[in-house]
Amino acid sequence: MKVFITGGAGFIGSHLATRFLDRGDRVLLLDDLSTGSMDNLAHLAGREGFEYRIGSALDVPLVTECLDRCDATVHLAAAVGVRLIVERPVHTIETNIRATEVVLAAAAKKQKPVLLASTSEVYGKSAKIPFAEEDDLQLGPTTHSRWAYACSKALDEWLGLAYYREKHVPVTVVRFFNTVGPRQTGRYGMVLPNFAAQALTGEPITVYGDGSQSRCFGHVQDAVEALLRLLATPASVGEVFNVGSDEEVTILRLAEMVRDAAGSRSEIRLVPYAEAYAEGFEDMQRRVPALAKLERTVGFRPRTPLASIITDVVADQRARLDPR
Repeated sequence: MKVFITGGAGFIGSHLATRFLDRGDRVLLLDDLSTGSMDNLAHLAGREGFEYRIGSALDVPLVTECLDRCDATVHLAAAVGVRLIVERPVHTIETNIRATEVVLAAAAKKQKPVLLASTSEVYGKSAKIPFAEEDDLQLGPTTHSRWAYACSKALDEWLGLAYYREKHVPVTVVRFFNTVGPRQTGRYGMVLPNFAAQALTGEPITVYGDGSQSRCFGHVQDAVEALLRLLATPASVGEVFNVGSDEEVTILRLAEMVRDAAGSRSEIRLVPYAEAYAEGFEDMQRRVPALAKLERTVGFRPRTPLASIITDVVADQRARLDPR
């Protein structure tokens, strides 16, 4: 099989490409390097069956050419990271919606399967825990830029499922919950690599708000395994799946665990959201995925313990700070 991955030089895309190649598939990546990096692909250089193109998922001829050459598409290209989303809402909306439209239109010409990446952000302000795929979505006001990301990804999902129902494109939607691991950077506000870098350099570990908000962090290798299984499972087509861990931790406790894993004496500093973001920022108290549908459909659920994930991230950040 030959797989086309948009956003392939990103964190998840580079790990997914490795797994495909390891099992004997061929891979064609597309990335404009706006948030992805060629460093993520360095270990793939020269591998048989590996190709990449530098370009945008908004480029219709380029996407059509790449998609036509492949048997399946994993569409990961998107605006990512809280800071980027809040600071560049126009880029977020245009990139997410238009790129998905380009990929789906190209796939519709030859009925090529598409695995469409979405996010737990679409659950918005819902207080029903855990979040299940059929739950109602509850977003905040249009005056807050952070909701532009959630809305754009929800529109991506509706568009993908519309292509499935109306044009019979085999589309599967995946909602990622805080996927973390080696090669992820804190450049756009990703919390775990930021904590690790701060702990290793002795800087204060900055926790926004009071730290009582909780999240679930899943290892990228578990996410990749889920994606591979979903692509290989006909029953996943036309459906939406949560992908992530359901091991919940408060952000304050996460900071303590990272500090301990790094052997650091960094202080943990609570920072009001108003100091970090120009506009009013509303964080959600909890985000926990229901995983029963994923496990029922593909026989797998992410289970890597948080302590192991933190160990991997700290080791990766340590190597970044001291390449020797």
